[in-house]
Amino acid sequence: MSILPDEAVFADFKKQCLSTDNWANKYDKEGMQVWVETSTSQKKNPVHKIKCKMTMKDVSAATMYDVLHDSQYRKKWDPAMLDTFDIARLSTNADVGYYSWLCPKPIKNRDVVSLRSWKVTEEEYIIVNFSVKHPKYPPRSDLVRAISVLTGYFIKPIGPNSCTFIYLSQADPKGSLPKWVGNQASKVLAPRVMRSVHEAGQNYQQWKGQNSPAQKPWLCPEQNVLPMMDPGELSIQRADSLENVDESSKISTQECEDSS
Repeated sequence: MSILPDEAVFADFKKQCLSTDNWANKYDKEGMQVWVETSTSQKKNPVHKIKCKMTMKDVSAATMYDVLHDSQYRKKWDPAMLDTFDIARLSTNADVGYYSWLCPKPIKNRDVVSLRSWKVTEEEYIIVNFSVKHPKYPPRSDLVRAISVLTGYFIKPIGPNSCTFIYLSQADPKGSLPKWVGNQASKVLAPRVMRSVHEAGQNYQQWKGQNSPAQKPWLCPEQNVLPMMDPGELSIQRADSLENVDESSKISTQECEDSS
């Protein structure tokens, strides 16, 4: 069975983005809403599934789609980012990449390796990603490897220069950080992150006009110079099965975890 998302994955993700059943509203201000899933079947201290929706009246859906794909631009607007790069192509609409980010002290910084796939129609844009194991990018001793169970974006035009932008994520920060802390932080940080993404969309056209304006490999696959990789070399990285760092450089579990 292929690890690549199929039509059913995209359809289910869209359904979750648009559904209001089993979602509790936690924030509703200035055209932005934040919800947390309230499924009764979740385990004790579950990793919350969070959903953020924003109506952007001054940025087109196509521009926001470009912003999410453009890793060079992300280095310009994302203040939490330590490093990001695309590793390889898996198909014309899927790749695998790396992202690491800063966490407030004393929490250790995090990183993630994820498979990203996308679907574009005349009515909408969908991007989904989830954590994978890559043989050349195992967990590092200086970072805590976080897990994206499912993260993605649903963008729908509501006018030539406006869109509905939905971000949905279920992610485990791992380490010694209690899940409830991560869940609470997500609800606080989500609106701030959404505002940063919106501002990035507002400024993208001007930036892109000065930085390889014709280079958009996510729209023009023939421009993609990443090496091809067999998806069969990857496996889904589940939260309960993180491999240990290399034994030769392994440090104590206490040191690998967040500072107390």
